Amino acid sequence: MANNRRMRYGGRMLALSAAALGAVASMALPASADDQPTRVQLMTDCDSGEGKCTFNDPQLGQAYLGDFHRVSDSLYNCSTSPATQSMTWSDTVGSTDSAGVSVTAGGKIAGIIDLSVTATYSHTWSSTHSESSSVNMTVKPGEVGWISRAQVMQTVAGTWQTHYDDRKWGHYFWFVPDVVTGPAPNGTDGQSNAVVVKSRKMTAEEKRSCSGRSGKATTFVVHG
Repeated sequence: MANNRRMRYGGRMLALSAAALGAVASMALPASADDQPTRVQLMTDCDSGEGKCTFNDPQLGQAYLGDFHRVSDSLYNCSTSPATQSMTWSDTVGSTDSAGVSVTAGGKIAGIIDLSVTATYSHTWSSTHSESSSVNMTVKPGEVGWISRAQVMQTVAGTWQTHYDDRKWGHYFWFVPDVVTGPAPNGTDGQSNAVVVKSRKMTAEEKRSCSGRSGKATTFVVHG
């Protein structure tokens, strides 16, 4: 009888141990339940603070020069000789994640990434970069000119770990891989920001607008 009681007691202890191990596993391992949250839901909880989030194992990619984009007004030259004028420009480049969602400067998501990159690489990460200046631009007769700029960009890849105090979607932990693309400091990996003057010939309609400017300036600026 004593042996039977010991066996039953030992069986209960084994069952309890297995249950405890199962609970620990559900807390520590990535979930794979059918009722899973979307990436947007997890990022929303990270941003609101409902989920305690970290950006694990950040890996910086090789810096590269981003696409050129217009950063100034347009200068139209209706005269018969080249026209030179000082044009101001301004540019703000932000960050986006792998789903194309903007990573807002000063937001909690940007702060978490910065903290992770700083801890790993000993330098800060910025989700946005703003810059402005002026350029003397020369436009040929019958052409339109503007200023374009390209920003040095860099990716940072990592995994979001979201921890909840109480189970959500059946688990305490959720993991989401992500790649964030954002501006990098000028000179990163030998890449340099670029500012260029671009131009094109006026359209027939634009040339007609020049003809209608009799007695007015032969060069004019169009905003936007």
